Amino acid sequence: MLRVIIVLAGLILSLASARLPDRLEAVYDVSFGLLGKVGQSHAVLDVQHGRYRISIDMKASGMADSLSGHRREKHISEGVVKNGKLVARRYEVVRTYKNKKVKKVYRFDPKKRKIFKIYEKYENNRRYAHQESVLPYYSEDDLLTLYFNLDRYINKRTPGHYRFKAAGAERQGGFVEVIVPTASQRGKYEEDLGKGAAWYATAIIHQKLFTDNEGRLELAVGSDGITQKALIKDVALFGDVTAVRVK
Repeated sequence: MLRVIIVLAGLILSLASARLPDRLEAVYDVSFGLLGKVGQSHAVLDVQHGRYRISIDMKASGMADSLSGHRREKHISEGVVKNGKLVARRYEVVRTYKNKKVKKVYRFDPKKRKIFKIYEKYENNRRYAHQESVLPYYSEDDLLTLYFNLDRYINKRTPGHYRFKAAGAERQGGFVEVIVPTASQRGKYEEDLGKGAAWYATAIIHQKLFTDNEGRLELAVGSDGITQKALIKDVALFGDVTAVRVK
C-alpha cells in the first residue's frame, strides 16, 4: 500500500505551475476506500538566486504505517533555473523502514551529457551494498522537475499523448507518459475527480503493483497550476487510491 502512496504523492506534488514562485508548499492527504486516510505528503519548492530546491516528505499513517514498518520516503531535487525552467543537477531518494535504509543519488553532468547514479543499502546504520552506474540516457529532468516543467513542454489545451525522459524513471525505460484528454473525454475526469478544475491530465505509471503493470494517475489541476485532487484506479489488491490537497 505505501508504494502506492509514494507513487501517487510524488507525482501530484510536483505537477507544474505556470508561474514559478519563490516558495511553494503543498500538503496532501492520501486515502483508500473505507480505510480512510492512509498517508500524507508534504512538498516545498524554494527558488533563490537562480537556484532551486524541491523536497518532498512522504509517510504512511494509521494501519498502513504499522504494516509498512513505519516507512518514510524523501525526495530532494536541486539545480539551477534557466529562463524559468528547472534544470536538475542532483536528485536524491531516501527510503527508510524498520532498521533499513535505501538511498539513491543521481548526479547530472551537462558537459558530458551523462547522469551518474549511486545506489546504497543500509541496515542498523551500516552500509552493506554500494553500486555505481551511468544511466543509458540523458535528460535535464528528474521525476520532480519534469512535472514542474510540463507547462513548458506541452500545451494543456492541445490533447495528446506525450513521452518525456527523466532520471528516476528507470523502471519505465527512462520514460514518463502524460495524457491530455480531449473535450469529449473531460466528462469522465469530472465524474472521477469533480468539476471546476482548470485542466485535467493522466500520468501513466509502470509498476508491478498495478493489475496490468500500468497505473493511470488522473489529475485535476487548479487555476494556480497545482493539483487539487488525484486518483489511481485499480491498484492490485486495494482498488482505488485518492489524494486531496489540504494545504
